Amino acid sequence: MGNLAVHALRAVLAVVLVGTVCVQAGMAWMVISGNDPEDGSLPLTPMRVITILGMVAVQVALVCVWRLVTMVRRGTVFSRTAFRYVDRVIGAIVAIALLWFVVTALNAPGQREDPGVTVIMAGIGLAILGVALIVHVLRTLLAQAVDRDGEATRMRAELDEVI
Repeated sequence: MGNLAVHALRAVLAVVLVGTVCVQAGMAWMVISGNDPEDGSLPLTPMRVITILGMVAVQVALVCVWRLVTMVRRGTVFSRTAFRYVDRVIGAIVAIALLWFVVTALNAPGQREDPGVTVIMAGIGLAILGVALIVHVLRTLLAQAVDRDGEATRMRAELDEVI
């Protein structure tokens, strides 16, 4: 991964992280203070709490991707330490999908005249779970690469003994 790609990715991660923290702080303030710029109806509070929790999950994923990019730059990504970060990314994506399903369930009663919206929202939740599965497959590939790297190191050591 080149320096330009690393710096560009880090810039994007930093902007998204700062943006989510700002929105999260504003929403938390609205929930805590009770200052609701809308009409003050109760259903907005659960949605705001779900949004805050969703942003926490996004922030966890962003920090883990940042750490993985650091490991890639240092050449240490093919190690067991990387699994911890990849597992957290998978967990964050699953948490986001579950929160999306809760939003879908909260939104469903208002969609009785047009249930297609609920079906589409459920499909989006399944797509989010699909992303978690893709990352899990990539984790499996990382595990195979780590195993091969360890095997190559062991074989090099044996070859050095023979020579």
